[in-house]
Amino acid sequence: MKEPLSDQELHNLAMNIVGKALEDDGFEFLGVNSQLKRNPQFVALKEKKLHFVIVRAITYPDDPKAYDPFFLNEIKVHADKFNARTFYAGVGLANSEDFEKPVFKDEDYTVNYDGLHEI
Repeated sequence: MKEPLSDQELHNLAMNIVGKALEDDGFEFLGVNSQLKRNPQFVALKEKKLHFVIVRAITYPDDPKAYDPFFLNEIKVHADKFNARTFYAGVGLANSEDFEKPVFKDEDYTVNYDGLHEI
């Protein structure tokens, strides 16, 4: 029987996608937190500037670009104390055979990720 990915597994998948993109873009990781509901997920340095990155796994049909501005403002206030820039990285994930079905373990999936969005 097919087993869907748990919320934590979807979150880890999204973190891997964002982490690879950050690494490819020259970010140096100072801290990584993959626990659900612990923020930010990445604290990274680029060009001597501190960055806080919030990662969210968003399943179809929800929009990975949509976020809760009140919640992210709380993170931004915290980041400002460290003179850090704050970014949101929403990663859309869907079953590649049928978007209406969940993402299953060991099966193909589709990614909708268009990079970091500064808060």
